[in-house]
Amino acid sequence: MPIDLDTALGAELPSQDFSWTASDVALYALSVGAAADPMDTTGLEYIHDTAPKVLPSFATVAATMNVTEAPRVSFPGVEIDLAKVVHGSQSVRVHRPIPAEGTATTTTKIAEIQDKGSAAVIIQESETVSADGEKLWTARSGIFARGEGGFGGERGTSEKVDYPDRQADHTIEVPTLPQQALFYRLCGDRNPLHSDPAFAEAAGFPRPILHGLCSYGLVLRAVVDEVLGGDVAQVHGYGVTFGGIFFPGETMRIRVWREDSRLLVAATAVEREDAPVLKNVVVDLA
Repeated sequence: MPIDLDTALGAELPSQDFSWTASDVALYALSVGAAADPMDTTGLEYIHDTAPKVLPSFATVAATMNVTEAPRVSFPGVEIDLAKVVHGSQSVRVHRPIPAEGTATTTTKIAEIQDKGSAAVIIQESETVSADGEKLWTARSGIFARGEGGFGGERGTSEKVDYPDRQADHTIEVPTLPQQALFYRLCGDRNPLHSDPAFAEAAGFPRPILHGLCSYGLVLRAVVDEVLGGDVAQVHGYGVTFGGIFFPGETMRIRVWREDSRLLVAATAVEREDAPVLKNVVVDLA
């Protein structure tokens, strides 16, 4: 049904109460490529049995680790076919290091609905606090819904990163597994676009694609390990625009430029002539 802008804009979604464990943290880290070298002690810190280090991007899955059903795009004033939807943008800002286990509550509202003509962009903002009321992280997420524009809303704006006119300070290549998306779906994102060939074909893709949030975590994990010496505490914020699809089994090329207190990053698919995967990527350093 058409988007009901008056109902949807500013609507508050049901709060989520959830818990996570050290095993959840380790599973997430493995699903974004951590500990690929079993002799790398820095990588093995992600899978410590009781005190694994936690990537800030874990915030995107902490509330859904135990979900086993496919997601629905159903909000007040919004009902959209899942096959029309891809992730458009994601950012997380951590207010303290994420603990290896904990209990928290997330509250979410629909902050913006942008009318792009042929599509709609729905932006949610959320805040997560611990059981003690301490602010843990805030997040902003945008989904791109094909064929859902034209409802009379504002077109909105988008942030664009101006990359330096020089060679990247670091270039990292990260191979992925053919079953990478099947591992990542165990973190709670059961969208069949990433696991069901028939569903992917119906959505216009030749085969299942990798979750955008898996690419999101994979790139941050590589940057932390290769540029920040494995120190997750150096990351204060992390935001991206999803620039294109990535197929499990491809190699991610990650270019990093350091600018003052932030890193600018671009990620591309090596096998497809550096087709964009993540763009407008900013890692804010603590």
